[in-house]
Amino acid sequence: MHFLDQAKIYIRSGAGGPGAVSFRREKYIEYGGPDGGNGGRGADVVFRAVQGLNTLIDFRYTQHFRARRGTGGAGQNKTGASAPPLIIDVPVGTQILDEDRDVMLADLTDAGQQVTLLEGGLGGRGNASYKTSTNRAPRQHQPGEPAQEMWVWLRLKLMADAGLVGLPNAGKSTFISAITNAKAKIGDYPFTTVQPQLGVVRYRDHSFVLADIPGLIEGAADGAGIGDRFLGHIERCRVLLHLVDATENDPAAAYRTVRDEIEEYGEGLAEKPELVALTKIDALDEELIAAQLAELEEEAGQNVYPISTISGQGVDTLMKPLAAMAGSQRDDGDHEQEQPEGEWSPL
Repeated sequence: MHFLDQAKIYIRSGAGGPGAVSFRREKYIEYGGPDGGNGGRGADVVFRAVQGLNTLIDFRYTQHFRARRGTGGAGQNKTGASAPPLIIDVPVGTQILDEDRDVMLADLTDAGQQVTLLEGGLGGRGNASYKTSTNRAPRQHQPGEPAQEMWVWLRLKLMADAGLVGLPNAGKSTFISAITNAKAKIGDYPFTTVQPQLGVVRYRDHSFVLADIPGLIEGAADGAGIGDRFLGHIERCRVLLHLVDATENDPAAAYRTVRDEIEEYGEGLAEKPELVALTKIDALDEELIAAQLAELEEEAGQNVYPISTISGQGVDTLMKPLAAMAGSQRDDGDHEQEQPEGEWSPL
């Protein structure tokens, strides 16, 4: 399935049904009088967040959503039927913005959450409702309120507890593939990850969702590489895991490059708790690992976890604080999600 995290769609609610103009005409009943019923209410446009959707790809092929109008009134004081709401299902984590993307209209963060974005028009009054003691045979009626319409942008921000960041080829795809069953593409060239990946980590008594996004390079905030567009998918994370390649000539510079782009992006990402790991240590000897580690710790201002995802060295040591910061208490009966899931056992 292709990944799409932004889509522009047109929505229109239903117009109200017209009121009826009718007069009662029955044999043996004199002075029948007006009996035109009111029109039915038009359909609302409702957005609903549902589990099991991780992309907005459906909105690439269906971009216009028009709700039904209410049924018109009829004689014998029959009120027209109201149209059922038009419900549009979107992934959990979808934001709805106006056409100019300046105003957020709704933020659907919980499964089952609903928001009525456009209300259907009220049905028009039939002529029976205009009858008075001085106006016994009214012929006026209302056509029903018109529909509301607008263009909106849908923007998906994945719901994850922890997010992976780093330069391209820092080992993020290998890491998420090792501790979850996410089918991340792995290669020995930059930008093997071109779209976000989600995986569910089950570690001891904790369970949490881990997100991997495409790597950042210098100038990503200005559009270099894939840019910083996908940083929005880790805005909701509790903690960031910053992976730095130990085979880099200057790991401190690699760390600073990514941090600069995160700070340039804003949205509170730079203030989130961060863990730092030095990856691919299986490719270096102990002396060089110690030197790279010292340099990176000085730049990051915190302890750095040396790990090798391939051999498993140091991974369990890293998982303990990561699970504590990102995970919720695990209950095997309560974590069956339709997200890609995986089991990971301590090495």
